Amino acid sequence: MTDLRILVVDDDPATRLLLKKKLEKMEYEVQTAENGVEAVKIISDSYFDVVVTDLMMPGGIDGMGVLSAAKEKDRQMEVILITAYASVENAVEAMKKGAADYIQKPINFDELILKLEKIKVLKSIVRESSDLREAMDVTEKNASQIIQDLELTVFDLQTKINQTVQILSKDSTSESERINRVLTNLTAS
Repeated sequence: MTDLRILVVDDDPATRLLLKKKLEKMEYEVQTAENGVEAVKIISDSYFDVVVTDLMMPGGIDGMGVLSAAKEKDRQMEVILITAYASVENAVEAMKKGAADYIQKPINFDELILKLEKIKVLKSIVRESSDLREAMDVTEKNASQIIQDLELTVFDLQTKINQTVQILSKDSTSESERINRVLTNLTAS
């Protein structure tokens, strides 16, 4: 089972193929799109953990548009932008809009892998946190039910004790009759 599903979006076929091959070699499940329009269509039909997209692409939808589509589909979908040095300010602006990170061209694959591993760890922590929260909710519900049952049991026992005290304190009945009434009271459900 793969750790991350990744969509690679780049209008340069060589970059797209190279990214796909490198990421698949790292055992990630990878799909590609050649432009923003195709990426938005793919995102609308499928789930990805991470979208790695070029910031500047022709065709009407650039990396910012892909970022918006990914975050609109699922706030947990992470986006890493690929940017040329001249557009680092745009990448920083994209991070303010929800991008997880950015890398500069030429792509340093070790840096990209580190960023993907960081996202994988964070997603794992979020999943574990969610599982723990669910387990805590179940435990809390069970504990609440047990407490409620114990409160009812204590109430019933206190009632029987009070009745027993009343029975035993009656001087008008014989001792054996009081003991029989106490035993009947204690054994009644």
